[in-house]
Amino acid sequence: KPIFAVVDSSKMHLSLIQVHFHVSGEDAGSNRPFTLADYFNDTIRYKIYNLRWISDNEYLHKTRQGNIMLHNAETGDFFEYISNNTFEQVYATDYIISADRKYICFESNYSKQWRHSFTASYSIYDYDSSTFLKSVNIPQVVQYFAWAPTGNKLAYVWNYNIYLKPNATAEAIQVTHNGKENQILNGAPDWVYEEEVFSSNEAIWWSPTGKYLAYAEFNDTGVHTIEYSLYGNGQYPSTVVVPYPKAGSTNPKAKLFVVDTINPSRRTQVVVPDSIGAGDHYLSSVTWVTDERIAVQWTKRKQNHVLLQIYDFDGNNWNENQVLVTSPQTLWYVPLQPMFAEDHISFYKVMSDTYGYKHLHRVKDGKATPITSGKWEVIYISKLTKDAIYYVSNEYQGKPGQRNLYKVMIGRSHSAPQCLTCGLYKDRCQYNSAYFSYNASYYRMDCYDPTSIFLMASCFTTFLPTDLWYQMMLPPNFQKNKKYPLLIDVYGGPCSQKADYRYRLNWGSYLSSTEGIIVASFDGRGSGYQGDKIMHSIYQRLGTFEVEDQITATRKFIDMGFIDKERIAIWGWSYGGYVTSMALGAGSGVFKCGIAVAPVAKWEYYDSVYTERYMSKPEENADSYKNSTVTSRAKNFKSVEYLLVHGTADDNVHFQQSAQISKALVVQQVDFEAMWYTDRDHGLGGPAYHHLYTHMSQFLQKCLVKPKSI
Repeated sequence: KPIFAVVDSSKMHLSLIQVHFHVSGEDAGSNRPFTLADYFNDTIRYKIYNLRWISDNEYLHKTRQGNIMLHNAETGDFFEYISNNTFEQVYATDYIISADRKYICFESNYSKQWRHSFTASYSIYDYDSSTFLKSVNIPQVVQYFAWAPTGNKLAYVWNYNIYLKPNATAEAIQVTHNGKENQILNGAPDWVYEEEVFSSNEAIWWSPTGKYLAYAEFNDTGVHTIEYSLYGNGQYPSTVVVPYPKAGSTNPKAKLFVVDTINPSRRTQVVVPDSIGAGDHYLSSVTWVTDERIAVQWTKRKQNHVLLQIYDFDGNNWNENQVLVTSPQTLWYVPLQPMFAEDHISFYKVMSDTYGYKHLHRVKDGKATPITSGKWEVIYISKLTKDAIYYVSNEYQGKPGQRNLYKVMIGRSHSAPQCLTCGLYKDRCQYNSAYFSYNASYYRMDCYDPTSIFLMASCFTTFLPTDLWYQMMLPPNFQKNKKYPLLIDVYGGPCSQKADYRYRLNWGSYLSSTEGIIVASFDGRGSGYQGDKIMHSIYQRLGTFEVEDQITATRKFIDMGFIDKERIAIWGWSYGGYVTSMALGAGSGVFKCGIAVAPVAKWEYYDSVYTERYMSKPEENADSYKNSTVTSRAKNFKSVEYLLVHGTADDNVHFQQSAQISKALVVQQVDFEAMWYTDRDHGLGGPAYHHLYTHMSQFLQKCLVKPKSI
């Protein structure tokens, strides 16, 4: 059961806000199974306490009624800050407050584009006069909106051009003029940068006082496009065209510029260093240090070499200052953001140490010094203040699937790490995170507890030279002397983790609780948070060890004595659909059936940034590309029952992938089941979601629960 608390970090005082395992409906008090209807209807759920810090001791909370309350964590006082009636005036679903709190920007007409990106309409509300500004001059369909970190200056992206307003009531100034859909994008990432590099729809970055605005320009003119139909309801379908670089093909070109917001016509470029810029490369991250200092991470296309360059502005140009280059022993590298100290030149960063574990490092004068060490990993830095650094790791009890919050004091030297959550609710909180106020005087602690479901987590010690972890969801009244059907729930992608201590109620909860199916997950080679040796073992060879290990793990589960070896299935989504398909096609005889949702068929069909990070270009690793296809294993599917699922408007793993699997199975005269979802993307949302899980449940009923007798 999740716990959400606001914590005074100086006194370690916890104020519990919510501890809810909410059951509604007439059966709420009865001891009954968790049904498929429960999963769809959220009749059993936990409530997340939403809050937004707006100072070091104040936060905003949206109530069930839609009112925004302002709370003071220090005094405990609160009052209504924005009424739900204000939202209703412009049909708003979200809000953004200016730094000086004079204006509130209400967001409406939200329309999803890709995973992170969307368009929306924005209305600006004058808080003091309680009125909406009449002439805001912000277009109806905007791709991105952001207030400056001080005052009420703002910027937005419209038609892939950036516009700046010196204050909320001023006329907009057009900053860029070359934006054009699918060709030049300013301030908004293209598809592959959004999905694989930034994991965000943001490509503009304010300097600390808002004096400067950095933005990225993406040139997609040389990128090949993917095209697919949207069927809609009209007489003819429309065609969606997206620049999408596949493995080995031409990539987008990114440039970084900085605009003076006082004089927006004054623009300077932050130039990529020659050692990186001589070949294909990526703009990986942008971090402002001061108004005149910026840190940029650049990555070579192969992604085994990252350069963090610090630039200083002399009034005319951004000049290279200090630099950090990652160790060449790293096989691939996904750089995390640096966090700069009070001196504005040294910084903290999570990266691999000499033993191959991700740890906290302090970097000064281009030299990285480890602050933490051990056979465990720092997951991320939560907050840096002038006297302390807070981070989350899986050190406690040596369990990679746990998460705890730690604190290191900063001074002339660094103190020993102090765990802030290890001793709190020991029997319940094993997966923790924190959301800090501005100066870290307070933080919201989020704890997710797995013990309210029938969960068993452990590791194999005889499978490989190192421990590898699994988890099982066991049916109610589990008895070891009985035989149960087993479903392997797999993802298996690089740096993934399925065996963890996080609370969840999902489809597996229904299968275990109502249908009596054991649902198990296993983190084999290639998985994350256990050191680079395990994670990098599938480098240049996707579709090998991560697939083999799922088969081997399943055999170990059978050896436990309570698994019916005649009733074993495997299922996964995206990379999990790929591993599922590869495992079924391995011809091992272990699995009776499987479900692959939106699977990869061939890595040549997937995007360049992700695929090449682990496999290099096809011409550089031809055999591994050839040997890692699902289609080449088609004949082995004759001995299994297979359900193949895909959305026809999947912009991520294209419908092309399942179409090729289907074609290969037909060539081999394999009988299989398929379900496509018209105009649905990779997430299969809307009515498709309900239909999908109902359909998969029926498939498993036939395969595992009530199999046909021969």
